[in-house]
Amino acid sequence: MKDKQKAEEIAAQRMQLISPLLAEGLDTAQIRELKKRICEENSLSERTLRRYIAQYQADGFGGLKPKGRGRRPKEAIPSHIIDQAILLRREVPSRSIAQIIQILEWEGLIQEGQIKRSTLQEKLAEKGYSTRQMRMYSDTSVAARRYQKKHRNRLWHSDIKYGPYLPIGKDGTKKQVYLVTFIDDATRFVLHGEFYPTLDQVIVEDCFRKSIHKYGVPEAVYFDNGSQYRTKWMHRTCSKLGTRLVFAKPYSPEATGKVERFNRVVDSFLSEAKLESPQSLEKLNGLFGVWLEECYQNKPHSGLGDSISPNAAFRSDNKALKYLAPQTVANAFLHCEERKVDKAGCISFAGIKYEVGLSFIGCKVQVIYDPADITELTIEYDGHAPWKARKLVIGERAGMRPLLPNHLQPKPAESSRLLAAAT
Repeated sequence: MKDKQKAEEIAAQRMQLISPLLAEGLDTAQIRELKKRICEENSLSERTLRRYIAQYQADGFGGLKPKGRGRRPKEAIPSHIIDQAILLRREVPSRSIAQIIQILEWEGLIQEGQIKRSTLQEKLAEKGYSTRQMRMYSDTSVAARRYQKKHRNRLWHSDIKYGPYLPIGKDGTKKQVYLVTFIDDATRFVLHGEFYPTLDQVIVEDCFRKSIHKYGVPEAVYFDNGSQYRTKWMHRTCSKLGTRLVFAKPYSPEATGKVERFNRVVDSFLSEAKLESPQSLEKLNGLFGVWLEECYQNKPHSGLGDSISPNAAFRSDNKALKYLAPQTVANAFLHCEERKVDKAGCISFAGIKYEVGLSFIGCKVQVIYDPADITELTIEYDGHAPWKARKLVIGERAGMRPLLPNHLQPKPAESSRLLAAAT
């Protein structure tokens, strides 16, 4: 009975392999392409595939069953050779059957032509090491396990969604707008969401800052690898806030599933908003705020226990919200860039000269600034307290050349240490 069941399973597997080739209306080129793909994905030879098709056409499903043999056949491949083939496949999962046989022949473990590709493929499949089986267990193919934090503000997610076109240009031309949202992992509560007219790091900065002002600082934030998130500013801001910065693994969209799921829900809002034909960004954001409050935040969520709403889940969590002083938050959201001080003790920033000080000639300093106001910059340098740098004022007359600081002045020498050391 067990042998019969095994034969049925093998026949079913073979049927699945050849079923795409049995479809009606395929031309010669399509059949050739299908055969090539099936052979590559299952490490089969085209000859074996043709044999399966011929057996099915002659005897139907029964023809695909392996033929029984009267006596137990002699072992086709010695067990120690199979072990070596498995080791070669595990070392490099992408190795083909032909490459494995070639290596075994070169190493003198088998004679040339001793093992057939189809036989070795069958043995590896029995042991669970076929190409398809190995692909199932590769990192990129393993299904991601679901997770959820126990308390609010443990982890925030964020993403950018492409929105509709609005007449926001100066000449009335329509331009696409973009939705940025920050969502709490534990409660699915949207901390802040807003449509913006541009696609750059500034929109992420604004949404992140508004979320923090309303609901405190998160322990960690989780982003995809978009250029708007992977910036020096984001690293500096999170460090200043004491927030852990985590990025999703490349090519793993399932890792950001919660915020992606919310984006699909937003599609229903965009369908409704299209009927209203908003003519400004303010109007669109007003409609989004109403929809968010009435159709999402206070509606039962299937991903939460007892089907409670995101708002109720967030409000009922007993974990205290962590708020920082307004000045601390403001400092964290300042931008930072590096500049080299020239021989006049100045730096060039945004096409403007700023006086830093002669003591820092040739040094690379950190420039801390607010993008909205660069009339005054904050300069940071190791070993010195931060100080302010203002725009260089150029008068009508040239002033006296300033003296270099003492540590940059030439130091007189009584003799040549080079010549003394050489003699």
